[in-house]
Amino acid sequence: MLNALEVFTTVAVGLLVGVEFSVAVILSRILNALPDDSAQLGHAHGGRMLGALMPFWYIGSLVLSAVWAVARWHDHGAGLVVVASGLLILSVIMSILLLVPINNQNKTWTPENRPADWKQQLDRWNRYHYVRVAVIIAAFTLLVTALV
Repeated sequence: MLNALEVFTTVAVGLLVGVEFSVAVILSRILNALPDDSAQLGHAHGGRMLGALMPFWYIGSLVLSAVWAVARWHDHGAGLVVVASGLLILSVIMSILLLVPINNQNKTWTPENRPADWKQQLDRWNRYHYVRVAVIIAAFTLLVTALV
């Protein structure tokens, strides 16, 4: 049963990394290459869609890794899982303090009501997002290492 938890947790965090990496490296560049109105509308729509899903995914991944750490506390690799859980906590804190406030504004913008500095705000979101992606990649790497 614990082996299934470990595999499920690793897959869940791995998929999270894949989605967030794709947003950072591919999706944002595609949207930014569009004309301003289309780019802004695309970012707003993406913010609404992913903003509804990602809290559950981040918290779920954190809970799964914490359960794994507790269940395997005295086993080999438990320290790696604890550190991975700490990194997932950091990613949640970063999300709440840095990324969600910008996203909450972005998802309500239209070409008619967006602020003059909307591009700069999205650039700031992207910079924070790159750091968050690095944090969850590190967490994923630790979880995979703990499996072997």
